[in-house]
Amino acid sequence: MKLSTKGRYAVMAMVDLALYANERPVSLAEIADRQEISLSYLEQLFAKLRREKLVMSIRGPGGGYRMAKEANETDIAEIFKAVEEPIRATACNPMSPHGCRSDKSRCVTHDLWQGLSNHIYRYLHGVSIADVIERRVDPGSDIFMSPEPNDGVAAQ
Repeated sequence: MKLSTKGRYAVMAMVDLALYANERPVSLAEIADRQEISLSYLEQLFAKLRREKLVMSIRGPGGGYRMAKEANETDIAEIFKAVEEPIRATACNPMSPHGCRSDKSRCVTHDLWQGLSNHIYRYLHGVSIADVIERRVDPGSDIFMSPEPNDGVAAQ
């Protein structure tokens, strides 16, 4: 499963906003520069974030955006939901009784992938923007990134 840029960029932008919007509203151009995200892409994301009341816009000179809630009250899953980024590892529509196979049945591994999706959602729901800022997120180990035993090493 790979998350699209939509969800990842929305989270990056919201964390940036939480970091820099304490004194004054922050412009999307500033966020775009700091996070190396296209301004037009941020405009699309922030329209959705504003609609879901996660950010508020301030108009006029010195305007920009502010968080609508405190960083500790905004969880990462809310951001994914606001920008319509599904958190799922299945190809099936979770609201449908049908599966993704040609005969409308569910594959033999459906429950495995649905369980993974649920685990990811619970994890993101349990992490706030404040947790990210204050580095209270445990990345865990990199066991899936580790080289295989004897990888590139000749047996002796």
